[in-house]
Amino acid sequence: MAKEQYSFLDHLEAEKIGDLKEERIKVNRSAKVVKGGRRFSFAALTVVGNQDGVVGYGFGKAKEIPSAMQKAFKDGRKHLIRVPRVGSTVPHETEGTFCASRVRIIPAAPGTGIIAGGTVRAVLELAGVKDVLTKAYGSTNPVNLVKATIDGLSRLRTTQQLEALRGVKL
Repeated sequence: MAKEQYSFLDHLEAEKIGDLKEERIKVNRSAKVVKGGRRFSFAALTVVGNQDGVVGYGFGKAKEIPSAMQKAFKDGRKHLIRVPRVGSTVPHETEGTFCASRVRIIPAAPGTGIIAGGTVRAVLELAGVKDVLTKAYGSTNPVNLVKATIDGLSRLRTTQQLEALRGVKL
């Protein structure tokens, strides 16, 4: 009998991640021209998070917007990551990349707020980060920006994680 495989989501549910909130980033409409006219389909991009250190993104396609949103939410639950935080900000400066998009994430003093564009702001709010500075370089395509932000957040490490990883005291 094969070993049971646990996904990251199963592990999180065991820890009681709480209610996941969803925020719609972009709905894209595409048209297919057929003999009778145009057939429309929709692609939805959403960000899912519990505003307490867990965030993910989802992408779904369907013939109607509500169906695409549901698929995107389900997909978002599969792409969850844990974001380490120090107080209300991130532990250190980091940069995430995806395709032609780059997002720099810089820690900020308490009370600064989230200084970011709409797409990056949505990801950081649902991750539970309250004080941060960001700058997006290159392509501002929402899909690429979300993936670049998630990449940057996944590169974050706390000092305890680094000490355990390297086996030395920092």
